Amino acid sequence: MPQLPAPAYPAEVRAGLEADAKEVIARYPDSRSALLPLLHLVQSEEGYVSRTGMAFCAELLGLTTAEVTAVATFYTMYRRRAGGDYQVGVCTNTLCAVMGGDAIFDRLKEHLGVGNDGPDMTTEDGKITLEHIECNAACDFAPVVMVNWEFFDNQTPESATRLVDDLIAGRTVEPTRGAPLCSYKETARILAGFPDERPGAVEASGGAGPASLIGLRLAKGEEPHPRVVAPRGSAPRGESGHAAVPQDPDHPAGPTAEEGE
Repeated sequence: MPQLPAPAYPAEVRAGLEADAKEVIARYPDSRSALLPLLHLVQSEEGYVSRTGMAFCAELLGLTTAEVTAVATFYTMYRRRAGGDYQVGVCTNTLCAVMGGDAIFDRLKEHLGVGNDGPDMTTEDGKITLEHIECNAACDFAPVVMVNWEFFDNQTPESATRLVDDLIAGRTVEPTRGAPLCSYKETARILAGFPDERPGAVEASGGAGPASLIGLRLAKGEEPHPRVVAPRGSAPRGESGHAAVPQDPDHPAGPTAEEGE
């Protein structure tokens, strides 16, 4: 495959990237397995995966630029163009959308004066890139907004607007859970597998949020488990003590009805 017509990194930049890349590659028995973290590494240098970055990865891993491009364009966490210091992603997948994600995205798009795609996604001051994101496994906190992949749970159009205003103004913003917020480039370096050296950042990362742990606590018997379905062979009782609904022996979990009834 022909090489991409990409300019080379400046000598000093390349030397630093090579040293870091060799550290990453050494973690894997097969060098090509290091491609994903290497793409994060070059993204931490330029803020996106440029043609120069892809050529760099291909050279160090003995891959073609076509192979690297195929990976870089498949995963949405790799930018293909320069973006803002803060990537604000609004989940618009099913549950978040129903809970208000679409309304949040529309409000932020209007408030920031940005579009849906391409360079129009980034504010003129280069502070914020706004995008739709797919499910981030935080449905119990819907609707969710992420800034540089840190969670901001249970958002509303008003709270999300305050959030981006604070980011633009340079005010301190604290995620709902997880590590303190850092820049997009700093986030990319952490995703490449390098330690977060900010004091207290690792300890602040924590685990799952309280809403995600309810099921685990119920399973361990740490909270009362309200019965949703009556035991087989008995009819569910209403508050008056009388049977709340007739039970169908063919459907002991509950009554059946025609659609719409």
